[in-house]
Amino acid sequence: MALLSLCVLPTDAGVKVATLHPIIADLVRQVGGANVEVVEILKPGGDVHHFEPTAKDIAAMRGAKLIMASGKNLESYLDKLRDSVGAGVEVVEVGKLVPSVLMEAGEVFVCCPAHAKSSIDPHWWHSADAMGRAARVVGDKLGEVDPANKAGYEAGAKAAVAKFSDLKSWAKKELTVIPRSDRKLVTAHAAFGYFCKEYGFKSIPVLGLGRSDDATPQYLAESIEMIRSNKIRAVFPEDQANPKVLAEMTRSTGAKVGGALVADGTSPSAHTFEAMLRHNVGVIVAALKGD
Repeated sequence: MALLSLCVLPTDAGVKVATLHPIIADLVRQVGGANVEVVEILKPGGDVHHFEPTAKDIAAMRGAKLIMASGKNLESYLDKLRDSVGAGVEVVEVGKLVPSVLMEAGEVFVCCPAHAKSSIDPHWWHSADAMGRAARVVGDKLGEVDPANKAGYEAGAKAAVAKFSDLKSWAKKELTVIPRSDRKLVTAHAAFGYFCKEYGFKSIPVLGLGRSDDATPQYLAESIEMIRSNKIRAVFPEDQANPKVLAEMTRSTGAKVGGALVADGTSPSAHTFEAMLRHNVGVIVAALKGD
């Protein structure tokens, strides 16, 4: 990866912030309002697990005072990026202060994905509570680089927290139609740990953390047996993942295929937290609601 050096230049459009995830881009806009200029480096439709900034992307960051990443080991290139941009530009891992969901059998995961490349589920943006924490992080960082507008950033963060709280209440109400015994979410890759923890589901991922991870025959056989033993009613493909493995599982178990979930928050049609949550809750309810 070619990384160019950056210099911090003034901008007349507000504080320039480069973002490495579409949901974070939307969050910065919510908190910063007219006082920020957001440059989306990873755009809707991108792959958060395999993206790395190009020289063109680095050039687009020129003049940014902050670069906001998701964190939790999702962006493996951050150390190189920090070396490139230098001490004058802070790379903020927005999810760093969010309590991590571990990739292990227990409260959230029925089983640990055998080939997961990390012990931490990095998909924290599926939690409304986590998004509230992230809003405060964004507000604090914006206030540090632009103290003249600190009060505005604090107000923006407070409004975002309230919005996420309302969305969580809405989601909990919608999900009440799903019996507790059916709150098991079978998905392609392990992206829904935070959602499952927030709303009382168990996660059964077939693949690891990345979209392209392949299930071994042994792991696939174990997953099929788990679906049978847990009397799973539906399995869920994802908007940007290969559905073939799940299709094979449904043929072997009799479970139906639900609608496609938005896993990585980069779907062209659902790349904000609200759009993603509303879509996913609707899909899950449609497949698992009680008779």
